[in-house]
Formats: sequence, structure tokens, C-alpha cells
Amino acid sequence: MSRATKRDRAVNVTDGGLLKPLLVLSLPIVLTNLLQVGYNLADTFWVGRLGQPAVAALSYSWAIIFLIISFSIGFSVAGTVLVAQNKGAGNLDRVSHVAAQTITVIVGMSLLFSVIGFALAPELLRLVGAAPGTEEYRMALEYTRTEFLGLTLIFGFFVFQSLLQGWGDTRTPFYLMAFGVGLNVLIDPFFVLGFEGNVLFSWLGLENLEATLYAATGFAGFGVQGAAIATVLSRAAGAFIGMWLLLSGRVGIELSLSEFKPDWETIEQIFTIGVPASIEVSTKALSVTILTALVAITGSEAVAAYGIGSRVTSMVILPALGLARGVETVVGQNLGAGQVDRAKRGVFAAVAVITGCLLAFSLGVHLFAESIVGVFITGVDAGTVTGIGAEYLRIVGASYVFLGVFYVVQGGFRGSGSTRLAMGFAFVGFIVFSALFAYVFAVRLGLGAIGIWYGEATANVLMAVLAGAYFLRGTWAGSVIEREDDGAGREYGARSNAESVSEGD
Repeated sequence: MSRATKRDRAVNVTDGGLLKPLLVLSLPIVLTNLLQVGYNLADTFWVGRLGQPAVAALSYSWAIIFLIISFSIGFSVAGTVLVAQNKGAGNLDRVSHVAAQTITVIVGMSLLFSVIGFALAPELLRLVGAAPGTEEYRMALEYTRTEFLGLTLIFGFFVFQSLLQGWGDTRTPFYLMAFGVGLNVLIDPFFVLGFEGNVLFSWLGLENLEATLYAATGFAGFGVQGAAIATVLSRAAGAFIGMWLLLSGRVGIELSLSEFKPDWETIEQIFTIGVPASIEVSTKALSVTILTALVAITGSEAVAAYGIGSRVTSMVILPALGLARGVETVVGQNLGAGQVDRAKRGVFAAVAVITGCLLAFSLGVHLFAESIVGVFITGVDAGTVTGIGAEYLRIVGASYVFLGVFYVVQGGFRGSGSTRLAMGFAFVGFIVFSALFAYVFAVRLGLGAIGIWYGEATANVLMAVLAGAYFLRGTWAGSVIEREDDGAGREYGARSNAESVSEGD
């Protein structure tokens, strides 16, 4: 038995019961995503000690960074789909090849985005409503440019997570994410606050040590930029460890350096799946960017409230995102194995689970909205921001179940390789519906920020209904790879949608 096989943590999703392996596969993804939000929440918490302008600066920056990172996540979906379907079909020799090619594509894209993003950061911030010359703009520019400098390292972990997920191993990425978040939480307060006024020392009863260190170093932190530095450093650690695990063969997938040589046929297949997936994932980020610009019309307090509220929403919806990624693997491997009905049942099971989960979460958010928002803001404007943010949570929170169902169904579409279909529904929901209703309620009806909250909630309901209705038709179920039935050296490549649909039905 090989070293890779001995340490393979992959979950079997093509045989036996379905609900248990789906949950076993998805739970580490949920926890990994929770830890992912932990990066942002840690930044928000410590930057919140600097006051409302600093929190608003993070909101402006995240509207941009989230959009760029979404491109990486989308292309990583191609790696998940190709790894999952090739494994389900028994094409194990192709798994390492498509994994290496996916990494090559992601690294190349990240370098390009890093250079372009750093150069265009001032213009991008102005587009999302940050006013040049203000304190919020200055801090947002420092944070955004620092994140762009470390973009390749940030992308590195996402591609590692997606490749292992397609293989069926979601525990290893969880362990690695836990390490990265722990490191980030440890260093965040020092890079943000330094040794002057760092409340961490007060909590630990170490005020004298704080004073001594500040007297010796004079280090008062980097402010908002310090949060970006801490994030990039902790991401770097995770990216390097993940690459070492893949090259060493300790996680089931075993790469060799020769596999990274560009194979244009495989790269074309990655782009065929990855481009629509990137656009799909990016629509949510673009929606946040558009809504941030609309919210900016109503004032900086509303921007800070939206930044906090959207971060809380991203945490509450994590079970749906985790199940959606688990569904990608279940659907991908079962379609690769020719088990169409089992793939569909996986989606239905995930929808049932997420509905119950998010009903409970929505109730909790409604009851404790002010307390939740209040954790992330201090200063003279804290009361105003808390009130606006609580309104957001109560209104948008009522639509969490619909948003969760939408994400799970989209995971089924992606797992089949129907990323163009998923892209279409995401664009209509997050861009057309969200922006349209937010604008109508906020501007045309004069409801202000609360109108934007109602617009977002309305969009969540409508897009879940549309995607769910199409899913029930069943015409999306097909695979994008060929199964290897013998050793005759079959040629691999993406099949047309028509072929996939006909075979899936």
C-alpha cells in the first residue's frame, strides 16, 4: 500500500447510505468556512477598537477583495469537479494531472490580479463609494493594497481546499484552516494595535508589560493595514503547508513537478468549467460591491452597519455553503460513476438539512440582532451603527432559508459541471434582482438603507424559487468527463452539454 493510500482521508460517497457521508463530508467544510469567516471577524473585532471610520474602511476594502478572491474560488470549482468526476469514474491517473494544472492556472491568475489590483486600488475604492481625502479612504487603500500584494498566498489555500474536497477529503483543509486562523488571531492585535492601548494586555492583566514593551519599541501598530498584514502572513503559512502535502503525496493526491507543465487541452477544460463558476461566485461579491455603493449614499454609519451585517450573514449561511460544496463532491463522483439518481438524492437530502438549520439560525438572529452587531463596534457612533445593523439582520435574516436552499441547488449544478447554468441563476439573483429591488426600495420609494435590506431579502426569495423549479426538471444532470473502461489509452476531454444532458437523463 502506498504512502498516499495509507493516509487517504477521503469519504466514500458513491456506495452505501447517502445522508451520513454527505454530512461527514460537509461538516468539515462548514467548520472550514466558519474559520474562514473567522479571519474577517477577527479583523473586524480588532479594527473596531479603532472606531467607526476604521470599520467603514474595512467595508470598502472587503467589497473589492471579496470580488477578486471569488475569481479564485470559481476556478477552484473546476478542480473540484474534475477531480471528483475522474475519481468517481475510476480515472485515477487523471486526478493528479488536473490538480496540478488547476494550481498552475490559479497561480498565474493570482499574479496577474495582484499587479492589476494594486495599481487600480484607488479607482476601485472610489467606485464603491469611498471618498478620496477622507480617513476611511486612506485606511481602505492601505488595507486593499496590502491584501493584493499577498494575493497569490491567499489564493493558494483555496485551490488546495478545492482539490482535496473533490477527492473527498475535507478534514485536512479544515485542520490547515484552523492552524491559519489560530495564527491570525494570535498576531492580529499586535499588528493592528501594537503595544499602545492594546486591550488584549488589559484583558490579561499585563498593563505593565504593555507599557514596558511600548517604551522599548515605540510600536503602536499599523492600524487597519496591520489586519491585512496579519491575514497575509497566516495565509502564507497555510499555502506553503498545503503545497508540501500535495507534493509529498500525504493526502491521497500526489503531485510531481512535471505535472505542472502547462497542458493546454486540460487548461482549456479548466477554463470551460472555471470561467462560468468564477462569474457565478463573483456575482455575490459584485452584489456586495453594488449594494455597498448604494448604502454609501445613505451615510458612512450605514456603510459600517452593512459591513458588519453582511459579515454576520456570511457566518450564519456557512452551513449552506458547506453543504453546497459537499453536494458538489457527491454529485460529481456519482455522476462520474453513472449514478444519476443517487446524485439527485444527495441534493434533496442537503436541502432538507439546511432548511431546518437556517430556520433556527434566523430566529436567533432576529432575537439578538442588537447584541450581535454591538460586539463589533465601539465609539461615539456605535449606537447609530448598531440600530441600522440590527434592522439589516432582522429583515435579511428572514430570507436566510431561501438563500441556503439556493446555494445547495447551485452546488448540484456545479457538481455536474453545469457551471454556465449556475452562473445564469446567480447573475439573475444576485445582480439583477438584488440591485433592482434595492434601488427601487431605497431610491424610488425613498426608504433609504432599510429599502436596501428589503431589496436583498426579496432577491433571496425569488432566486431560490427559480433555481429550485429548474432543478426539479432534472435536465442538468450529466458529467463532463469520460469513464475509463479499459487500458486502451482513451482520450480525455470535456463533452458538450447536449451529450451530458442526454446521458444524464
